Amino acid sequence: MFRGINEIQLDDKGRVTIPTRYRQQLEQDSKNHLVTTIDTEARCLLLYPLPDWEAIEQKLEKLPSFNRQARRIQRLLLGHATEAELDSQGRILIPQPLREYAGLQKSIILVGQGKKFEIWDVSIWNEARKTWLEEGLDTGDELPVDLESLSL
Repeated sequence: MFRGINEIQLDDKGRVTIPTRYRQQLEQDSKNHLVTTIDTEARCLLLYPLPDWEAIEQKLEKLPSFNRQARRIQRLLLGHATEAELDSQGRILIPQPLREYAGLQKSIILVGQGKKFEIWDVSIWNEARKTWLEEGLDTGDELPVDLESLSL
């Protein structure tokens, strides 16, 4: 389970170092093989251990190809999906097109989201986070049924 917010740096070659606390789990779960793709709802990237990505990929491939929205999601998620392997220093390369999509500069936010990470440019993250905190639960969207019984 990946959780927490980590500020990390993007080097001149487009690599980021995954925090040490996640590396053992990534070695166990995916033998350090990861997949990065875009988020279709926000200007950030999604980083999955390879086995978790493969499960999503299988579901995406089963979507009906004549459905316009399904094709859009397939093109964006599968089309941008890029495999990466943690090197001996715990770094992965984020390809230039993905860095451009997410507006990644030097300072990056790595957000644990359970089975995956989100990768944000720090300024885009701070603005989005501010908006989410100001919105609260008053967005007009209904709370998913699964969350109605959640007690914190």
